[in-house]
Amino acid sequence: MKSSITLLLFFSLLMSVNAANVPAREIIRVASDGFPAGQETPEGAACDLARAFIKRDAGLFTNVCLSFPPTATPPEYAAFLQQTVDSITKEAARKKRSKRGPKAIGKVYAARLIATGVSRLPAGFQQIKFVDVGLILEDGSRTLRRTLVLRDGVGRWYVHPAPQITRDLAPGLNQETGSKDDFSKVYEPLK
Repeated sequence: MKSSITLLLFFSLLMSVNAANVPAREIIRVASDGFPAGQETPEGAACDLARAFIKRDAGLFTNVCLSFPPTATPPEYAAFLQQTVDSITKEAARKKRSKRGPKAIGKVYAARLIATGVSRLPAGFQQIKFVDVGLILEDGSRTLRRTLVLRDGVGRWYVHPAPQITRDLAPGLNQETGSKDDFSKVYEPLK
């Protein structure tokens, strides 16, 4: 009996030491779908971009995207944004949704730094990362979207929806390996 109590105390002590060594996860807000929302985290910005297409919400798309191109030719980027807003607006007017359109977010991975290809950040930005977001399409199939995100000088994250226009910003983006860590390993979700 005495040895089992000693063993129990030892395991309790060991568990409390291990718990003390685990870093606390940042508490973040999540949307009703259980995934990050808002521009306080890179994952939230990436999810809001996905939601803009899921909800067919051109305003959300505009709010979460960079309003100016960090390195692209401004007219080219502005044209891309306008074409996308027009496309979202057209899709919203349709009664029947496209079978290949996104229906829901299925998985969100923790944001990662780009390992190669970023020589310097554009002026006014503090950090650049990417987020892999798994989407469930209307036809039930799944796809993975890689989203480039940048943090501005006040700590808000914005999506760069057209990294192909600014290849010099993150040329190694699509050569990155697949993400493995779910966002919930980094954050404590709070609804």
